[in-house]
Amino acid sequence: MRLQGWEEFEDKVDRIVTIGAFEAFRMERYAAFFERAYNILPDDGRMLLHTILTYTQKQQHERGVSITMSDIRFARFIGTEIFPGGQLPAQGDIFRFAQAAGFSVEKVQLLQEHYERTLNLWAANLEAKGQRAIEIQSEEVCDKYMRYLVGCENFFRNGISNVGQFTLVK
Repeated sequence: MRLQGWEEFEDKVDRIVTIGAFEAFRMERYAAFFERAYNILPDDGRMLLHTILTYTQKQQHERGVSITMSDIRFARFIGTEIFPGGQLPAQGDIFRFAQAAGFSVEKVQLLQEHYERTLNLWAANLEAKGQRAIEIQSEEVCDKYMRYLVGCENFFRNGISNVGQFTLVK
């Protein structure tokens, strides 16, 4: 395993797994990301992309999901404090950019309810070990991540966000 930015990676690989990275950059870079992934995989190559998803305003409306001012403030907090410079894709964005690079989407798994539970467990663990977390980092950082975990759990519970795993094949 090697921790390295995708822009710097040139080696050929037979499989790619990306977890929690895609939401850290903006849509303007999606085409280059999928093209790089496609080009370093062999003809039978596969990629698993795991990312937090958002819904378009039209999709939110069709699904009967209401966005409150509190939700908007929390989304702004995520954009400035957690994923500065990032952007959450919609499921259609993954299809569009992956297919434009040459991938076929073989499988999609939406994990909203599972991720809601995961966030709940992470928040409970952070709360239980809060003093130790403060000793390692700071109260400010601990509070920020608790706000993030609890707020995201709310987003997933209310259908504002989802998590998708996309199996892409050449």
